[in-house]
Amino acid sequence: MTSVSRIFKNGIVENNPLFVQALGLCPALAVTTSASNGLGMGIATTSVLICSNVVISLIARFIPQNVRIPCYIVIIATFVTMLEFVLAAYVPALNQALGIFIPLIAVNCIVMGRAESFASKNGSFLSAADGLAMGLGFTAGLVLLGGIREIFGTMSLFGFVISETFPQTIAMILPPGAFITLAFLMALINYLRRRTA
Repeated sequence: MTSVSRIFKNGIVENNPLFVQALGLCPALAVTTSASNGLGMGIATTSVLICSNVVISLIARFIPQNVRIPCYIVIIATFVTMLEFVLAAYVPALNQALGIFIPLIAVNCIVMGRAESFASKNGSFLSAADGLAMGLGFTAGLVLLGGIREIFGTMSLFGFVISETFPQTIAMILPPGAFITLAFLMALINYLRRRTA
């Protein structure tokens, strides 16, 4: 039996979607020009993860095996569409900043993978916990990546200026900065995981 604490440890630390499993790299590299963009993308993905996991766990036994993946995609895409409408109505600036990466949550490997490997085999409570844990792990990774890039790229964090005298490294908020920062973070996290194993 899987415990909730084990699910959270797995989603946030041991199998972090971004740093350990290297899933969701496309939005991670594209939208993390700031910590607030990373937070917004993380919350959006987490909400889709939780909702789709719960619905899939409730109806998985009624879906024939040979059409399960298309059914999962329809369920996930429904929640993504609802999320996109909510963001466009209530947070248009964030919706504009995240752009095409909101609709692409529907085919995000994290969401699809959790639907197939966890939600289809467990109850709704544990599936909701798994969605939240994986979402929090992904969100933490995006905020960390976006925060580092924003600090070095613009000398600010969450839009608040840290220093006006320290030089800005504009390359950090450009694509090369995303790849370099992610590589160093993944190397550091894998090193720490090996040290504590």
